[in-house]
Amino acid sequence: MAKYTRIEVAQVMGDTGIVPLFYHQDIEIAKKVIQACYDGGARVFEFTNRGDHAQDIFTKLSKWVNEELPGMILGIGSIVDAGTASLFIQKGANFIVSPILNPEIAKVCNRRKIAWLPGCATLTEINYAEELGAEIVKIFPAAQVGGADFVKGIKAPCPWTSIMPSGGVTPEKNNLIDWFNAGVHCVGMGSKLIVKDEHGDFDYNKMTELTKESLKTVEYIRKENI
Repeated sequence: MAKYTRIEVAQVMGDTGIVPLFYHQDIEIAKKVIQACYDGGARVFEFTNRGDHAQDIFTKLSKWVNEELPGMILGIGSIVDAGTASLFIQKGANFIVSPILNPEIAKVCNRRKIAWLPGCATLTEINYAEELGAEIVKIFPAAQVGGADFVKGIKAPCPWTSIMPSGGVTPEKNNLIDWFNAGVHCVGMGSKLIVKDEHGDFDYNKMTELTKESLKTVEYIRKENI
């Protein structure tokens, strides 16, 4: 069962500002990626449900994170139906992220007081998700939906809305400034953070460096209010 409440998850997501997301069928690679992000300061990680037997990998990852990485909150992404959400909740998922808005997933998560971040692309969808109990909504695909200007447009009439864009977010300072100045709660970051070297191998040291620098940038943006 979940180790962290939905309120705790939302708070840590907001405090750190960066949510790395990743999937790999090799559990050892997945562990090294999570460790690299953890060493860089990340305290929330979204493992995506994008391959066969992902639930088996997640089960082992969940136990490993709880034993080896104090304070790391592990959740699952790419969930599109209530049955799969229930399965991963039983495997220890602390939050559920979906690319779509499915009310049945909301019922499952709310029953267990687990954070649910549904994918939305319009203000109507965002409003409905909040009616269903979503503390944070995921804008996806964020760049194609309208980028930081879209977030800014949403926050004008609905300043209470907490948004996590995913897709189109990079570690570059100007990119993060655009998103956080628009009013995001946090950002999801995948391939631009989980990088490879010139040989095509995962560059764990670079991941740690990028995570650390991204978190420093977010802290700077908030402190200086730029």
